Amino acid sequence: MTDDATNEHEKLPADEVVASVDAPAVDDVEDDGTPAEVADPFAGDENAKPIELAADDDSPVVGERHWYILKVQSNREDSIRETLLRRISMQGMDKWFGEVIVPKEQVTEFKGGKKRVVSRKLYPGYILVNMILNDETWYLVRETGGIGDFTGSAGRPSPMLPQDVAKLLNKSEEKTDDQPRLKITFKKGDRVKINEGTFENFEGEVEQIDEANGRVTVMLSIFGRSTPVDIEYWQIESV
Repeated sequence: MTDDATNEHEKLPADEVVASVDAPAVDDVEDDGTPAEVADPFAGDENAKPIELAADDDSPVVGERHWYILKVQSNREDSIRETLLRRISMQGMDKWFGEVIVPKEQVTEFKGGKKRVVSRKLYPGYILVNMILNDETWYLVRETGGIGDFTGSAGRPSPMLPQDVAKLLNKSEEKTDDQPRLKITFKKGDRVKINEGTFENFEGEVEQIDEANGRVTVMLSIFGRSTPVDIEYWQIESV
């Protein structure tokens, strides 16, 4: 830089030097010569909708909950469900999760000649979870003991279809006043043996099943003739 350029301001009166430094840019001047008001880039938009934050966390809740099917160890569905719920609570991630259920139905069975109502798993080896899927929730679920993986295609978790969810939840939430379905494991054509009653130790073939009344029609050979006999389903066993 030359001495002339260096001393440029020294040749101007003091008030002109100050004016040349503090004068606003042309675009920042109103028509009347007054400086235009410059918007604060850090000021918030009063009309903007605020992001809802969880009460115990500063991270926003993003996404929509869906139902997913989890593969779990058989005969441990209930304990795995409790473990998952406990981990969700301990990690403070309740906001990302909804219900976790083991789909069941009420069935009536006879054991030792006594009638009782029991809960039976609809899908052994699986549980359902209602959740927002992201990296954090995926990792928490996958790292829970007893849980294998999400069901899906190409290694990607696939949410259940709404109509399938509705059917499953309606079946799992039957009213306790409803007549439980009998647990009859026989089917037409099965070979069975009668354990009690007049025809004890007779063997025959299942002809018809009456689930409403818990009776099975068995074709027995009596005096050389094939004869239908109605038996309580708990009085017979498979051969």
